[in-house]
Amino acid sequence: MKNLIIIVIAAVAITSFSSLFVVSEGERSIVSQFGKVKRDSQDRTVVYEPGLHFKIPLIEKVRILDARIQTLDSESDRFVTSEKKDLIVDSYVKWRIQDFEQYYLKTSGIKSNAEALLARKFNNGLRSEIGTRTIAEIVSGERDELMDKALASVKESARELGIEVVDVRVKKINLPDEVSSYIYDRMRAERNAVAAEHRSQGKEQAEFIRADVDAKITVMIADAERNSRAIRGEGDAEAAKIYAEAYNQDPEFYAFIRSLEAYRASFNEKSDVILVKPDSEFFEYMKLAGE
Repeated sequence: MKNLIIIVIAAVAITSFSSLFVVSEGERSIVSQFGKVKRDSQDRTVVYEPGLHFKIPLIEKVRILDARIQTLDSESDRFVTSEKKDLIVDSYVKWRIQDFEQYYLKTSGIKSNAEALLARKFNNGLRSEIGTRTIAEIVSGERDELMDKALASVKESARELGIEVVDVRVKKINLPDEVSSYIYDRMRAERNAVAAEHRSQGKEQAEFIRADVDAKITVMIADAERNSRAIRGEGDAEAAKIYAEAYNQDPEFYAFIRSLEAYRASFNEKSDVILVKPDSEFFEYMKLAGE
């Protein structure tokens, strides 16, 4: 009898414990009975708020649902622009459960099911928006407009899943690797062509500057030579004038001085030799010196 009482108490305790369930903060729960969602008197799905609740053991099953904002960050996908160009777009979606009954009925309360359906709807909306724009429009000022329209589109379609889409963002837009390589090669070729053109223009300008400088130098040298000849001519004229004045003052002395200068110039070195007649006028003053 004592053992029977212990067994009964244990069974009651286990039954009582299994009839309780806790819904944490930030969560909601839905209870199903024999595969059907538990409803209230107004035939609405009963959604349990955070707290301690009761259920019928072994008959009712509890599905815990996360009521917080979730992030759907799927892998990058390929999209086609209006120019029929491929783009690799990396994006994410912020969402949360709005209608728990609808969410449970559409997804069985399984998050992976919900994200798969939401990702499909978001990709369809984003694909539609990207397909009406060029690459330049997508990566320029229309990027915000693109995200706003994609948000509006996915919000509308996500309502049937009982989901509220809070925000969508395009994190990164890339070209496919094969297209990127082609564009980089083309850009490199264009830059090389521009560099070659600049070098050609630089050489042309250098030749022009060099020719201009050479012309100026030639003119300056010609001017200098002309000025030097003029100055030399003025000096020779002044010297001739001085010689003339000196000659007029004492012609005999002037002739003597000129002869001495001629002697000095003729016998500047010991090896200098001159052949003249003894009675030449060149030795006139030497003869006078001997007398």
